[in-house]
Amino acid sequence: MPQVSLFRLYSLRVVYFIIALGLALVVWPSVIQHAEPWGLSQGVVKCMLAAFSLLCVLGIRYPLQMLPVLMWELTWKSIWLLIVALPAWQSGTMDDAIMGTTMECMVAIIIPLAMPWNYVYANYIQKQGDRWRSAEARSQPVGAQAKA
Repeated sequence: MPQVSLFRLYSLRVVYFIIALGLALVVWPSVIQHAEPWGLSQGVVKCMLAAFSLLCVLGIRYPLQMLPVLMWELTWKSIWLLIVALPAWQSGTMDDAIMGTTMECMVAIIIPLAMPWNYVYANYIQKQGDRWRSAEARSQPVGAQAKA
């Protein structure tokens, strides 16, 4: 298992902190004090962002254990940039709403800069996954499992 440097751990903590602070300033005021009921999409987005901010606060304390949260953030923003923003930019149909979300998604550039990629590779690619069956089921021959 690769050792993650203290510098990289603090870099991750800074990323978690920036995200948590940004969402605390932008999302939490509307979560705490919203005058009228939200529509479905707006409610889902606000609640997911609020949950994400809380998980980022947890990431400040446990930066490696919370890496899947950052991987999710980087993944969805990359997909959105590729399938929404890039085609809109190429076709000249990028409006203010798409441009605003594009700028918000571009902030995710800090994630791969702080990500301990050797650790990610060792723990999420190379490492054997968790078992799918109980120890008893693994020790029985395949035909014996079907009869049981």
